Amino acid sequence: MRLRCSQSQWPTMAGAAEAINDGSGELVPVAAFVDEEHRTRTGGSQVYDREKKPIRIGVTVLEKGLDHLYEPGSKDREALVKIVSDYVQMVSVRHPFWNSSLGADHFMLSCHDWGPFSTRHVPNLFHNSIRVLCNANTSEGFNPLKDVSLPEINLKTGQESDWLLGGTLPLHRQFLAFFAGSLHGRIRHLLLGHWKGRDPQIKVYDELPTDVSYESMLRSSRFCLCPSGYEVASPRVVEAIYSECIPVLISDGYLPPLGDVLNWSEFSLVIEVKNIANIRKILTSISEEKYLRMYERLRQVQKHFVMNRPPKRFDLFHMIVHSVWLRRMNIRITNM
Repeated sequence: MRLRCSQSQWPTMAGAAEAINDGSGELVPVAAFVDEEHRTRTGGSQVYDREKKPIRIGVTVLEKGLDHLYEPGSKDREALVKIVSDYVQMVSVRHPFWNSSLGADHFMLSCHDWGPFSTRHVPNLFHNSIRVLCNANTSEGFNPLKDVSLPEINLKTGQESDWLLGGTLPLHRQFLAFFAGSLHGRIRHLLLGHWKGRDPQIKVYDELPTDVSYESMLRSSRFCLCPSGYEVASPRVVEAIYSECIPVLISDGYLPPLGDVLNWSEFSLVIEVKNIANIRKILTSISEEKYLRMYERLRQVQKHFVMNRPPKRFDLFHMIVHSVWLRRMNIRITNM
């Protein structure tokens, strides 16, 4: 079955402008959806099912509201629940189309750590709407039958991802594995405790030396370790894909994005937290033939993780829309 997307009828984003994401900032997938809504003010994405019936899909983005309504460093998540609840109530009053399905044919996007929590006490959003979340943690209520895992991409405003693609050929990758990142969360503490400074082929840092380039390490390593921090998602997964470095997912309860279409076992590895001490043994047990096959598959899937402005066929924008469409096909709405 082929997914068709045409530019028509994004719903207007209701609410105070300062509380709605304007497409700037570093949360690239969320910003791109908002940017596309702005770019096609008279249109957007309309998805067709097998009977060619259009499915109107709304998008709710409140990322910028955090900056406007929260003091830096605030941990008061309950206030966010109130904001989201009031916003959904406002949408249901202003746009009656929401009420015909109680939000089941709408989706929300959030790449903020608090995204899942923000919907917990908003029943129609939590149980009915399709939630597109970077923090795709099953322990926090992420439902893979209804929700969509969103890749986390961390780029500066206006920066394109194309120039980041590519890396050193396998023959010239001098390190077995690499990780650098802040020391937060149980898994990272375990990883650094076992491997920081222990093995010249497994480069693990909580802080990179000033004379070491993060990008060059990604491109010079065969495997890139992607441990969860406080939350399950990490931009390192996409950074590894861009750099043609095999992602090694180390997490509890994380569902990687685009799993409806992509077979992650063909271009990535999963190492259970309990096996962190065995990372070298696991990675060196992979034959050269298997590694090269994974490397080629990784290069093939790169295009599906690239954000383009405007979107291009098979890029991340269209892959996420496709994932949303698949979830929408699971929902039967009557009395429309």
